[in-house]
Amino acid sequence: DLGTAVIIAGLVLGLLWVAGMKVRHWLVLSGAGAALAAVAVLTNEERTSRILSFLDPSADPYGSGFQLSQSLVALGRGGWFGVGPGQSVQKFQYLPKAHTDMIFAILGEELGLVGAGFIILLFGLFAMVCWHLARRCADPLGRYVLAGCGMLVTLQAVINIGGVIGALPLTGVPLPFMSYGRNSLLVMLLAVGLILSVGRWAPSRPLPVAGKGS
Repeated sequence: DLGTAVIIAGLVLGLLWVAGMKVRHWLVLSGAGAALAAVAVLTNEERTSRILSFLDPSADPYGSGFQLSQSLVALGRGGWFGVGPGQSVQKFQYLPKAHTDMIFAILGEELGLVGAGFIILLFGLFAMVCWHLARRCADPLGRYVLAGCGMLVTLQAVINIGGVIGALPLTGVPLPFMSYGRNSLLVMLLAVGLILSVGRWAPSRPLPVAGKGS
């Protein structure tokens, strides 16, 4: 499952960056991870076909590029303001996995560019709030929890939306809070609960040092 592996790697690299890892060490680790991902793609026929269909979905529109091609059709059909809630045509067996991995394409078809853009804006706002809370948190563990849970949600959203619009290869990860599936929703809500709890109770100022007076 390369998609989940990319999310886990992104979380690890993000937390190492928040923890203050030296830039050169971080770049070396990132490069090694990218090299391993490239090897994983090139040694597996299914992963390689996904990369090729990402680069040129029109080369095989009824084979490996079918899902992305139908996703782009759905997004294009939505136009600026969409065809209306519940009026999607692509979800009726034209677009595979329309209710799970490809739900953003259906949202784009029904709500249009404006509605889809608003969803992206909400995820961006969520990421900014998590980053702000992590920066002002004085407790190191609380800071890592805030940053990690925030990245867990936003990285998954970026990978999913990027795959649906053709900016990234399709990886088969759900869209947080929106894709069908109880397990994904439960994990995302747990992450939000941790963010709210730490953001509320963690100290936001440097902790006083024992033994130091004014």
